[in-house]
Amino acid sequence: MVTRRPPESESTERNAPSVEAAFQAAPAEMVAEILDGELYLSPRPARPHANVASRLGMVIGTPFMLGRGGPGGWVILDEPELHLGPRPDKLVPDLAGWRRERLPDAVGGDAAPAHYDLVPDWACEVLSDRTRSRDKGQKMRIYAREGVRHLWHVDPVARTLDIFRLAEGQWLSVQSFSGEARVRAEPFDAIELELALVWSR
Repeated sequence: MVTRRPPESESTERNAPSVEAAFQAAPAEMVAEILDGELYLSPRPARPHANVASRLGMVIGTPFMLGRGGPGGWVILDEPELHLGPRPDKLVPDLAGWRRERLPDAVGGDAAPAHYDLVPDWACEVLSDRTRSRDKGQKMRIYAREGVRHLWHVDPVARTLDIFRLAEGQWLSVQSFSGEARVRAEPFDAIELELALVWSR
């Protein structure tokens, strides 16, 4: 579902009040995002999508967030709500990560907002038929604009992992992996990632 911004808001840098109100009123069972001033409501991820996102979070989070079998030093979150830019764009990546020194207190206190304004160092989108065009279009452009350094696209059906690095404001395709190989994928290339664990059911 898409709610388009009214014409009078085209030249402003803020989201239209009606779009913000619809975002706040979005049903809890939907994923709500505002991209370029337009509201998008998507159903919760289907099982293959949810399975791969959860497994990838565990495979990366254990060594890089918890420091078990890896260097630690990261905060990795599932589906954080990001508010980026002056409008702001409101995005929900499947996974996002910050180097610990940039986000030393990921939880915050009781008064901390539910969303994050700090641009992540890494974002990951699990591709599906419903979200593929936005993940590879608007969201990719917004991440580049805001300076996200690393982006992954994971396709749970094709079993592929595509790695992008931001270089001079543009996405550089660094590596593509498929199947069940053991790979080193930046920025988490300090250890091998077992793709077989990501695709397992």
